[in-house]
Amino acid sequence: MPKRVEVGVVTSDKAAKTRRVEIARLVKHPKYGKFLRRRTVCHVHDEQEQSHLGDKVEIVECPAKSKTKHWELVRVVEKGRVIDLAAMRAEAKVVDSG
Repeated sequence: MPKRVEVGVVTSDKAAKTRRVEIARLVKHPKYGKFLRRRTVCHVHDEQEQSHLGDKVEIVECPAKSKTKHWELVRVVEKGRVIDLAAMRAEAKVVDSG
């Protein structure tokens, strides 16, 4: 059986060599037909720690690395853009008052 390959977004990079990746999907409600947003959470092994919070990554299934880690990082598809809102607001205040 071939290994599954998925693309998701890193939602946590706090643990060493481990990333929490969410894979978003749409599911149609069986009775009402409305599309619902669902997500699958995977714990991914990242040996070089090359992915960070907000990055879009490609992951592949692998033999279990630990109790919860069954995925490995293949590559970072797109770097995330984490915006510091507090810094932006402070800069806007300085520009407006000055």
